[in-house]
Amino acid sequence: MKRYTPQAPIPTGLRGRCPRCGQGHLFQGFLTVRPACEACGLDYSSFESGDGPAFFVMTIVGLVVVALALWMEITYEPPMWVHALVAGSLSVGLSLILVRPLKGVLLALQYSNKAEQGRFR
Repeated sequence: MKRYTPQAPIPTGLRGRCPRCGQGHLFQGFLTVRPACEACGLDYSSFESGDGPAFFVMTIVGLVVVALALWMEITYEPPMWVHALVAGSLSVGLSLILVRPLKGVLLALQYSNKAEQGRFR
């Protein structure tokens, strides 16, 4: 059995790479996790991030959008349609940018901490 150098989970997850070897891809498509690593053969079937990425994305995006909306209102007092346009496009854009890297980080952290599905039931 080949030994692998431990990978730092955060940069490895942000890049969407295999948490064991750092070479293979973690994702197949936008958010679908591959069945296994094409480089080292690590089985990804036990990996499950649950609602973690969605929670972190909603929290981060919500804070940014609300802070920007408050700043815009105090500084410029724009019409409501400007708020809706900025908040809507920023919410969708930031969510799409953040969800994949955050899911990769959570899956890599799950691997590096040897978390198991259903462990506390």
